[in-house]
Amino acid sequence: MRTEDLIKALDADISSKAMPLRPAWWLAAGAAVIIAAAVFWMTIGPRTDFMVAAHTVRFLSKFVFTIVLAISAFALIRTLSTPGAATGRAMAWMAAAPLLVALAVVLELFMVPERLWGTRMVGSNMMICMGFIPLIGIGPLAVFLWMLRYGAPTRPVLAGTVAGLLAGGLAATFYAAHCFDDSPLFVATWYTIAIAVLALLGALGGRFFVRW
Repeated sequence: MRTEDLIKALDADISSKAMPLRPAWWLAAGAAVIIAAAVFWMTIGPRTDFMVAAHTVRFLSKFVFTIVLAISAFALIRTLSTPGAATGRAMAWMAAAPLLVALAVVLELFMVPERLWGTRMVGSNMMICMGFIPLIGIGPLAVFLWMLRYGAPTRPVLAGTVAGLLAGGLAATFYAAHCFDDSPLFVATWYTIAIAVLALLGALGGRFFVRW
């Protein structure tokens, strides 16, 4: 079978699903948010000084990074789940969150004395961060991998990786409400590693669970 014919067949298969792919993805996103919220509230919950911290730029910037990552990953994974869809623009937007973090890190390095760089990067909750972002994100990741099976991604490993980034962005958004380490140096290091764990799990899920 020619590649063009295969893509048309996959697209026709998607169109014949009980629910169109676009609204199905929104339902999946809603379910993922509910799962992440439930795990977050049943385990760690928000930090005790949340309302005070919400008036600081460093604290709020964490949500900017994580939400931008989640939104860009959501746009890309929806595109990847549809065979033949153009991914260039959505792929380019994936650079937005890393660029924002990099900019914040540069500003932090200029504003904070060099002797404090290491302290800000290590923080006080790195092990909690490394544990709870994957814990909060594993349920949403399962939802997103299931949705990829509902679609027909032609690049399942890439799609699975993006599913992990989406789950990581969502989980990190909730975790940021608990985290007492607001430095961009901490976020750039430990949030990135924790999200990368979910991206790796997503890639494995795409390789063994999503493939067709």
